[in-house]
Amino acid sequence: MIDTPTPGSAPSNPKGKLARNLAFYTLARLALVVVIAAIILGVSTLVDAQVPLLVAAIFAVIIAMPLSLLLFKKLRMQVNEQISAVDAQRRQDRDELRSKLRGDK
Repeated sequence: MIDTPTPGSAPSNPKGKLARNLAFYTLARLALVVVIAAIILGVSTLVDAQVPLLVAAIFAVIIAMPLSLLLFKKLRMQVNEQISAVDAQRRQDRDELRSKLRGDK
């Protein structure tokens, strides 16, 4: 039996949703690193101190790691749920294939 979406409902594609949300989460985290690095460089300019870009980027990554867990919690939870859904679908497909190979119905 083929699953056809009803009008007004989006087709269920856990892999597509996962890829989209994972890309968005990754871009959000990278943007956070860029913003924090810009803030570090801006503050260093205001206080007339020289901070190399690499040092600002390293500190930005270190600061962004725990901060992104707080700021992007909802998106991270969605990605985790979608990973679980894709994994469950993969297990189900594998079990169905094994059943077919054994000759079970």
